[in-house]
Amino acid sequence: MRDWDGEDVNQIGRQPPLSSNKSMTHFPFLRERTGIRYDKMLFFDDCNWGDHCGMVERHCKEADNGRGPATVRTPAGLREQEFRKGLEVFAAKNDGNGS
Repeated sequence: MRDWDGEDVNQIGRQPPLSSNKSMTHFPFLRERTGIRYDKMLFFDDCNWGDHCGMVERHCKEADNGRGPATVRTPAGLREQEFRKGLEVFAAKNDGNGS
């Protein structure tokens, strides 16, 4: 898959330059490519064998305020209740107003 400028954006899973450690590859890549700050991201993860949410929370923080993505573990998949929880977690991390 290519973006509007013809650049390959099919970077899914663990294909280089990505790895299983999302905090060291996926999130820095997303932040660089989109310009979206870590503290404006919401991450849902369905991993059952590791805590990717914890890794992302520990390693992906903004230098100016120390905040990172809102995260929600979804070991049974993303359902409406987990999505709503994610919105609540995001609002709470951003003082309820997204700022």
